[in-house]
Amino acid sequence: MSYRDLREWLEQVENLGELRRVEGADWDLEIGAVADMARKESKTAPCILFDAIKGYPKGYRLALGLLNSIKRLAFTTGMPVDLPTMEFVRLWRQRVKEFKPIPPEEVKAGALLENVWEEKDVDILRFPVPRYNVGDGGRYIGTGHITITRDSEEGWVNIGTYRVMVHDGKRLGLYMSPGKHGRIQMEKSFANNRPFPVAISLGNDPLLFMASAFEVPYGVSEYDFAGGLKGEPLKVMRLEQSGLPVPASAEMVIEGECYPSDRMPEGPLGEWTGYYASGVRDEPVIRIRRVYFRNNPIMTGAPPSRPPTEASFYKCFWRSATIWDELERAGVPDVVGVWCPPEGNTRLLTAVAIRQRYPGHARQAGVIASQCHAAAYLGRFTIVVDEDIDPADMKDVLWALTTRCDPAQDIEIFRRCWSGPLDPIIPKGQKGFNSRAIIDACRPYEWLKDFPPSVKVPDDLARSVKEKWGKAVLG
Repeated sequence: MSYRDLREWLEQVENLGELRRVEGADWDLEIGAVADMARKESKTAPCILFDAIKGYPKGYRLALGLLNSIKRLAFTTGMPVDLPTMEFVRLWRQRVKEFKPIPPEEVKAGALLENVWEEKDVDILRFPVPRYNVGDGGRYIGTGHITITRDSEEGWVNIGTYRVMVHDGKRLGLYMSPGKHGRIQMEKSFANNRPFPVAISLGNDPLLFMASAFEVPYGVSEYDFAGGLKGEPLKVMRLEQSGLPVPASAEMVIEGECYPSDRMPEGPLGEWTGYYASGVRDEPVIRIRRVYFRNNPIMTGAPPSRPPTEASFYKCFWRSATIWDELERAGVPDVVGVWCPPEGNTRLLTAVAIRQRYPGHARQAGVIASQCHAAAYLGRFTIVVDEDIDPADMKDVLWALTTRCDPAQDIEIFRRCWSGPLDPIIPKGQKGFNSRAIIDACRPYEWLKDFPPSVKVPDDLARSVKEKWGKAVLG
């Protein structure tokens, strides 16, 4: 299966049996509640395409939950759609090791130019922008989008998933966390008292949306990164006013700019931690200069909520594979698995399985897994387990934690680690640092051979029984 744009991707997802269509839902809270119900109560969280949204014409659509299943994630990244979790992580890790960036290809035209609103015509509220949750401070057009910016000094293009709130028909609020690449670029422009050009793109190739949320190294464009994952260059168009490159296959692009002294209250938004932790602050305003969109556009969203959510689901595979790779590059041997479960927001809990080779091996793995590039921002707990534990099976991990960890001996605390404004447990005014727990849930190395043997059905017997009796027992 392959696809050229979001519309073809949705057709393929429908063929996979994972697309649901909903007509007539209200943009105010109901869409968010429907998405929450589908995520919590479906065996496999579907992708939902909303149409005929209350108060808006049929054809102005909104797609939510694009990457909330392993089958859709595998299809998007060109992998087999029937892989078990840890095998999928292993394949991702191989991708990370073999990855080579491919720069985008610039084209002159695309369906994006079917409709162009000049500044005097702009009214962003003519699109069905949702208010997802009761505590949200407004309608958020930017949750499942990409934000495109350029470094004014170094020239490279960054793409991130920085949230975007609607102030009114011509102004948007932009929030970028401290330390993020887009925020650094903006601060450079503001330090020189220059306006900061921004493009907001919706309805993109889901692979590009995914790449925008990953820890891509500073100075590397996510366009190049996504092209490398896809195995071919992405096609981009250069906007006339800002010169920013935007996806040629996008459903909708908003072009604007921010000014150093132009700020308005932004937030709150129920964030990926499951809390309204960042509150309301004065944040930069995007003054919209142009809007480009296809006929009958499909907007996209990824509303944050209490995990697991779409964002925590698709990120967990990438972050697990990246931490695994960084552990090995740091010299930690015999890592047999890494998992950042979506229930832990992919950041706040990491499980690492190792085959112990020497005293201190487990502590070494835990310390590096908690502080490497992919895990350093806003982490909390790192649990190290033995090779007989599947790190992607939380039942296994909790069993190891409760039977192989002595709290007095096996928990290390690191203080003053990198946190941020979204961390709900850090008091107001102190949102910069947090602490980390490194939990050694491995059998004690010094008496490893004498540790009580565990109860387990042998692998070969388990396979033969499943073949013989699985259908009768499991259905």
